[in-house]
Amino acid sequence: MLRVTKLTDYATVVLAALASAPDRVLSAADLAERARLEPPTVAKVLKPLAHAGLVEGFRGASGGYRLARPADQIALIAIVEAIEGPLGMTECSGEHSSCEHEPHCGVQSHWRRINDVIADALGGITLADMLPPPAARKAIPLQLSRAGA
Repeated sequence: MLRVTKLTDYATVVLAALASAPDRVLSAADLAERARLEPPTVAKVLKPLAHAGLVEGFRGASGGYRLARPADQIALIAIVEAIEGPLGMTECSGEHSSCEHEPHCGVQSHWRRINDVIADALGGITLADMLPPPAARKAIPLQLSRAGA
């Protein structure tokens, strides 16, 4: 089965929580409560998200996190790659293949094409697209939908 890891799913949920309050800086504890995740899990996903430039962190008494750019400018591919690294369906479908079978393999180009299709699909969906409809956000402010978790 092909799926992203739980950490990538959790990162998307944390980012959605930030996107639901775009004008606020939220502490990791606030994010954990909004996302209904354990604080250590939230802390674990915030580090690579900040390193990838998807969130900004602020220190101090009123510190916390906010999105580094609007939710409609954060593609899912950026979230996946922040947590998982570069997308690669197979060893040979990434940019730097080290597969010993590559010189005589007949399926490599097909896997690369599949990899590109998936990357394009993830690039065409933004964090804003993943948010619940506005009516649902008002009705259930602390609950976010999480598929596969």
